[in-house]
Parts: sequence; structure tokens; C-alpha cells
Amino acid sequence: MAVNLVNVEAVSKVYGTRALLDGVSLGVSEGDRIGVVGRNGDGKTTLIRMLAKLEEADTGRVTHSGGLRLGVLTQHDSLDPGATIRHEVIGDLADHEWAGNAKIRDVLTGLFGGLDLPGFPQGLDTVIAPLSGGERRRIALAKLLIAEPDLIVLDEPTNHLDVEGIAWLAQHLRTRRSALVCVTHDRWFLDQVCTRMWDVQRGTVYEYEGGYSDYVFARAERERIAATEEVKRQNLVRKELAWLRRGAPARTSKPRFRVEAANELIKDVPPPRDRSELMKFATTRLGRTVFELENVTVQAGPKVLLKHLTWQLGPGDRIGLVGVNGAGKTSLLRAMAEAARSEGERQPSAGRIVSGKTVKLAYLSQEVVELDPALRVLEAVQQVRDRVDLGKGREMTAGQLCEQFGFSKDKQWTPVGDLSGGERRRLQLLRLLMDEPNVLFLDEPTNDLDIETLTQLEDVLDGWPGSMIVISHDRFFVERTTDQVYALLGDAALRMLPRGIDEYLERRQKMIEAAVPPPGPAAERSAAPERSAAELRAAKKELQKIERQLDKLSENETKLHSQIAENATNFEKVAELDAKLRELAAEREELEMRWLELAEEA
Repeated sequence: MAVNLVNVEAVSKVYGTRALLDGVSLGVSEGDRIGVVGRNGDGKTTLIRMLAKLEEADTGRVTHSGGLRLGVLTQHDSLDPGATIRHEVIGDLADHEWAGNAKIRDVLTGLFGGLDLPGFPQGLDTVIAPLSGGERRRIALAKLLIAEPDLIVLDEPTNHLDVEGIAWLAQHLRTRRSALVCVTHDRWFLDQVCTRMWDVQRGTVYEYEGGYSDYVFARAERERIAATEEVKRQNLVRKELAWLRRGAPARTSKPRFRVEAANELIKDVPPPRDRSELMKFATTRLGRTVFELENVTVQAGPKVLLKHLTWQLGPGDRIGLVGVNGAGKTSLLRAMAEAARSEGERQPSAGRIVSGKTVKLAYLSQEVVELDPALRVLEAVQQVRDRVDLGKGREMTAGQLCEQFGFSKDKQWTPVGDLSGGERRRLQLLRLLMDEPNVLFLDEPTNDLDIETLTQLEDVLDGWPGSMIVISHDRFFVERTTDQVYALLGDAALRMLPRGIDEYLERRQKMIEAAVPPPGPAAERSAAPERSAAELRAAKKELQKIERQLDKLSENETKLHSQIAENATNFEKVAELDAKLRELAAEREELEMRWLELAEEA
């Protein structure tokens, strides 16, 4: 029988006139891995701070088992700014002692990319004081994981980690013996790591067995029972469940919830996006040219981030952009945005970026735009416009869109200066969407947003007809909102990855195991005969042609899957459609192999 580590008994906490937690009773046992979700401001962080005895409850009590070793990662670290990374993470261990410890090597490699801590000027001997908040959080996380706590409590551990770091952390936590309680908005991470969920809502905590997918199903079923039939049909939770159930690319294991019940719940929910319809609408709004990059070089100071890049963003394209930190993801978006906003006058250090005449770009950067703090939320949105067309016949007033993004009628009259960081981020998104752009650049859009807001944003983007590039460490969001994944692997090249983020992680793992820089264009030219400019252009054009063919294949496969579902009782028809599906799969494999050959050459 599992040993009980923490008991929370009838705990209440009030801030001002608002009860964040009202008579909550919970327990954490050995082996538990618990994910905590809920809207921003509903008490998630307060709950785990009280659970860790970092904050006192107004009423009730929190009891820890005798001798409990507790490790806590808060949003504000307690590192000594005058100390070195070595002192904080490794302590007094000699080099041969820590280097001979497999656990320490795993943590340093997983969180920092190597034992020499590439990216830190003096490696382990780097002083902490001048480091960024993100770097300090990684150091605090490494210190916690190298220790041997019985219970690990994490508040937004995936912030400031890239896709690769998040995948490593998920695998690491799954194999540890420690119990875990974790607040995060990263739904892929929750599904990979957690075996129980706590949903904090209006002073109450609802408990669910299983990971995020199981939670979505159980919550949808609970709301279905409580709702009318029409409200049930329109429920966003069911829409997300439908996407999960139909096989999100990020899933690595079969959902544990009851398949029959899930299928019944989503049987009349269409796919999140009608890709062909959106593509037609986007082409109408944008024309044939959106962005075309010809032989472009992007630099950050003296450092070359991208070299000889020829690429295009077409009408209706939805691109997820992943890569190691510092590889040039944000710099690429900035270069494209500068060229568009200057009508072609501002160009990168080499090559040329052309944007279409009808392009209306909205760029959500990582910095939150400062607004007049005296403005009310609704006034800040109405400054842009009063009504917005979100595509597919969906028109909303500024107030309605505010409500969809979690600003209730009362909250809409809150001064901007009184908003939290997450609320300001939501407001920034709202103002961008109100301007009716036809091209969106989203750089880490999920930062500071809770899961409910992310679900609302995904719903808006489902019907939004335009071209989009998303940079995000949130794997669930990337795979939910985009159709193609491109990667920057640190070798000054941009690569399409037909198998998405799984392929990216595999490539990065091979690079780490090889412990040598990836084979960049220069290395390839030294190992092979020099190719003429005309040959390189021809290879790049063929690459783009294959990418369009792969898109068309994906659409056809989606249609065939729909037809198979419609004719489920007609076995002859299903067999015929299945044969066509196999032909498409073979054609896809052949195209992907040719694409990989050309990618190596180009």
C-alpha cells in the first residue's frame, strides 16, 4: 500500500473578498504524479504553495509525513546571485565524483545540452547574477532534480525550456521514484507525465484519474450530463477531445479512457479545420504570393543564423517552427516582418524577401506591448475596431471576443494597469486579431496563458483563413494549430520535417550522440562536388513542388478517412477505400524519400 506523503484537510484561503479555495481536502501518496490545471487566478499556485507549506491556509491544515524530503520549483528562485552554477547545482563534489554520477550527467545534458554547459560563458563556473530569468530557472530545476526528494512540486517547469528540453524532462520524471505535483499549461507534458489530475475551479478542486486526455474526456462527460443537447454540441471541450481521440501526432500511447464512450461523445463533431475550404478562402484574400525568400542570409550581429535560404510561405500555409535556442527562429520572423512593413526596403544582410501586395501582417512578439494603464480592457480593444470578421461567417463585437478570451463583462472595465502578466498577453492577442490580419506570426503565444484560454485561441484559429507561422515550445499547441513543421537545427539551414516534432527530436538525439556539429551546407560541399547555382535552384524548386504534393496527399488521406467512416457498414466499399489509402501511403513514402535526398543536396 502506497505511503501517504501529504494530507490537505478542509483548507480555505481568501484574498480580499474572493475565496480561492473553500474547504478543499486532498492527499498525495508515494508514486503519484499529479497535474494541476485551472484558469489563471483560480488558485493553482496558491494550492501548491500551501501543499508545500510555503503559505499558510486561513482555515484547515496541511500535514507532511515524518522526514518528508520536499523539492519545490517556484516561479521565483532562491539562488545565491554571487554563487557559481557549480556551487548551486553540484555543491562540493569533486569533478571525478559528479562526472562519474550517471544521474548528474543526465540532468546536465538534458537541461543544458552537455556537461560543459554550452551557452554559458564559463560553463559550470559561470556566476549566476547576470543570467536571465530563464537561465536561472533551469539552474534551479537542475539543482532540484539532482537532489533526492520524496515529493517534487513544480510550478510551470516547462517555461523557458525548448521542445527538446521538455521531452527530456517528461521522460526523466516518468522514470523517477519521487512523487510529483505539477502546475503547467503544457498539455502534451501533462499527458506524458501525469497519472492523476486536479482541476481548480471556483474554490473547489475536482480530481480525475489519468493524464490530460482522460481529464478532457471525464470533464466533457460531466458537462454533457449537466448541459442541454445544444450546449453539449457547442462545447469546446468536446472539440478538443475529438482532436485528441482522432490521433494527435503528439500522442505516444493509446488513451486509457473508454473508447466506446469517447466515440459516442464525438461522433457528430467535425474535424477542427476544413483545410481545403480555408485554403480557398486564404487564396482569395492573399492571392498567390505571401512571402518569398530568395537566397536569404539572416544574421544576429556577426553570427550567421541562416545561409542561402530559398523558401516560400504560401496562402493558407500553417507552419510550426521549432529549433534549438539561438538557432534563429525569432530572427527569421523579424526579418520577414521588417521586409513586409517597409514594403521591401529593409532587407536581410544577403538575398531578398518579397511579400505580397495584399499581405496584412500581425506579429505577436515575446515582448508584451505597453498600453496606457488608465485604459479599460474593452477600450483598448475598441481602439483597434468595434467588430471583427474571424472567417467562415463568424463576426463578433469587441465585447464578445473579450468574453471568448476570458474577460467577463465586469473584467472588461478593469484598467489595463491592474491586469496580470497573463491577462496582458491575452489582451495583446485580442488586439492583433481585432485588426483582421491575413498573415499571423506568433512567437511563443502560449506564454502566461492558461489551458482554457489556449483552447479558446485554438478555436478562433480553426476558422481563421490566412497564413501563419508559430514558434512555440508548447508541442500540443504547435501540432493542434499547424499543418507542417520546419526546423532550425543550428546548421544555418531550414528543413521541412514530414514526421513533425518526433522527427526533430530524433535528429537532435542523433546529433547529441554523435557529439559533432550537424552537417551544414559547407560540410556537404566539401564532401561532394561543387554544385552550380542553377542546380541548387532546381533542387529547391523540386523540394517546394514535393512539399505541395505532400500537402495534397494529406488532404486526400483526410477525405478517404472520412469516406471510410461514412461507409463503415459497407465492407466492399471500405476495402476499396482502404486500398486507395494504401496507395497514397506508398506514394507519400516515395515522395518523402525523394524530399530527404533533395534536402541533403540543397
